[in-house]
Amino acid sequence: MTDPQPIRHAATVILHRTTPAGPAVLMGQRGAGAAFMPSKFVFPGGAVDAADAGVPLDGPLPERCALRLAAMPGADAPAPATLAATAIRELWEETGLALARPGGWADPPAAWSGFAAPGRRPSATSLRFVFRAITPPGRTRRFDARFFLADAAALAGDPDDFGLAADELSHLRWVPLAEARRLDLPFVTEVVLAEVAHLLAGGDHAAGVPFFDNAGPVPTFRRLT
Repeated sequence: MTDPQPIRHAATVILHRTTPAGPAVLMGQRGAGAAFMPSKFVFPGGAVDAADAGVPLDGPLPERCALRLAAMPGADAPAPATLAATAIRELWEETGLALARPGGWADPPAAWSGFAAPGRRPSATSLRFVFRAITPPGRTRRFDARFFLADAAALAGDPDDFGLAADELSHLRWVPLAEARRLDLPFVTEVVLAEVAHLLAGGDHAAGVPFFDNAGPVPTFRRLT
């Protein structure tokens, strides 16, 4: 039987910074009434918007990340730059934090007007593609999600100022990695956190990006090299 839920392309940002307690990541809690993953702690992220295509990135993705994003693209996959733009926009909407550089932007799309208003353009140079996962069949919503790791030092502004965040995520906070896995997390978030902990501890990423492929009837683990 074919799953009636379409698989939507999506992007997520895992912001990290160093604290006295060690590495910490930015997380928030989804509402109890949310249709997808209610009450779970997650990273900022969401589905690709049509307005994300063609967004003028002030700084491009690292070349290797772009190549890995283009590997096994799937049906109607967005360009790597579009996925990067989605990640930056979703981070902005859900936290009020901007991966950006100063610069003018003529006639930004409505979805990007708040981001562009202070005179800034999105920058993808700090994004590092570290994980990909497709939601298994039978869920209320399904996404083909690409996870990007980024250092909070690349933010244009105060990493503790969530005053412009939308209300999709509550309890936004920097969570020490040592504590994050004790939160109420989706399974995929637990797995991504383990990969992030490995990378932030100096682990090698040469083997490729982990990919949990649930697009077909049989779950498959791959690596995008």
